[in-house]
Amino acid sequence: MSESSLAELLRARGLRLTAQRQLILQAVLDLGHATPEQVHTAVREVAAGVNITTIYRTLELLERLGLVTHTHLSHGSPTYHAAGEDQHVHLVCRECGAIDEMDPELMRPLSDQLAGERGFRVDIGHVSFFGLCARCGNGEQT
Repeated sequence: MSESSLAELLRARGLRLTAQRQLILQAVLDLGHATPEQVHTAVREVAAGVNITTIYRTLELLERLGLVTHTHLSHGSPTYHAAGEDQHVHLVCRECGAIDEMDPELMRPLSDQLAGERGFRVDIGHVSFFGLCARCGNGEQT
C-alpha cells in the first residue's frame, strides 16, 4: 500500500498518518509473518523510541482498517500478515519455528464436509498445521 493510500484511508476514519503507523505497516509487509515482538524489533532499527504498546495498538488499528490480519501459530503472541494476501493454510515447524504456506484448496474437501454435515464454516486464514518441516524431520515426510 502506498503512503498516500494509507493516509487517505486513515483520514477517512478521522485518523492521521504517523511515521510510526507507516513503519509498523511496512514492517509487517516486509516480514511476511511476524509477531508484535518481531515487528517491534524491525521498527526499532529505524525508530528506537517506538515502544511495544504502540506496536500492539497500531497492529489492532491496522487490522480494524483491513490492512493486516492475524492468526495464532503458537502459544505466544498472534502472528500478523498483510490482509491483501491470498488466504492460505499455515504449516508451522515445532522444531525450528519455520512457517510455510499451502494452497487452501487442499482443505476444500474437509471444509465442504464440515459445512455440509455440521453447518460449520472454516476460516481458512486461521488454519494451521503443526509438525516437522523437511529439514527438521531429516527429510522424512511426517
